[in-house]
Amino acid sequence: MVNIALTGACGKMGRVIADIVSTRDDCRISAGIDLIGEQYSDFPVVKSVYDLTEKPDVIIDFSHPSALESLLDYCKINNVPIVVATTGYTDEQIVQIKAAAEQIPVFFTFNMSLGINLLVDLAKRATKVLGDQFDIEIVEKHHNLKKDAPSGTAIMIAEAINDELDNKMKYVYDRHSVRKPREKNEIGMHAIRGGTIVGDHDIIFAGRDEVITLSHSAGSKQVFAVGSVNAAVYLSKCEKGLYQMSDLLSDAQ
Repeated sequence: MVNIALTGACGKMGRVIADIVSTRDDCRISAGIDLIGEQYSDFPVVKSVYDLTEKPDVIIDFSHPSALESLLDYCKINNVPIVVATTGYTDEQIVQIKAAAEQIPVFFTFNMSLGINLLVDLAKRATKVLGDQFDIEIVEKHHNLKKDAPSGTAIMIAEAINDELDNKMKYVYDRHSVRKPREKNEIGMHAIRGGTIVGDHDIIFAGRDEVITLSHSAGSKQVFAVGSVNAAVYLSKCEKGLYQMSDLLSDAQ
């Protein structure tokens, strides 16, 4: 039985994760961490990771980027693995996450969905075949409360594609002030915010007289919650290092 401490326990994602874990027999939520401190289930909820009364086997973080430093410090001091599932990190914070993986097991990906990670793999394969003959644009859509743009998932997709193209591409986030033809070494990034869209991502490969579009649409937050719980159970058995969804999927094969 894997004991999970859940940060952001009182938020929407935290409650979804708690509900999913309650249906499994290989893990349990031993404690929640949230500034609100509302206890809504059979596990205690504390305001700080340092208020935990027992050491968890792993932490799932679905809270806020501002909580990252204290969480990483706690995990390094107590040798606790952590699944970092929050979005909106700065480049400096991503460096901190990767540095922590030199001491503890860290699972970090911009998107916990199995389908999204398959989409990334398909995009890499398409890029290998199409090379620089097609222009590439990424369009992401999310609900009107999402603060960061473009989404971390869109950045993850762009970086995977760019890696296949020897990192020679540049990202263009806004074209309204650019009065010139599109350059060949561009990956366009477009963010749409509206309604209650959970998360849609389209990768457009536009060539001469043909267009190929790879798409993924998330119908609910459960797809991310299920992925994070699977990651936590997997990570609880890992040695120090940086892990992502491809590692979990490879281990399952």
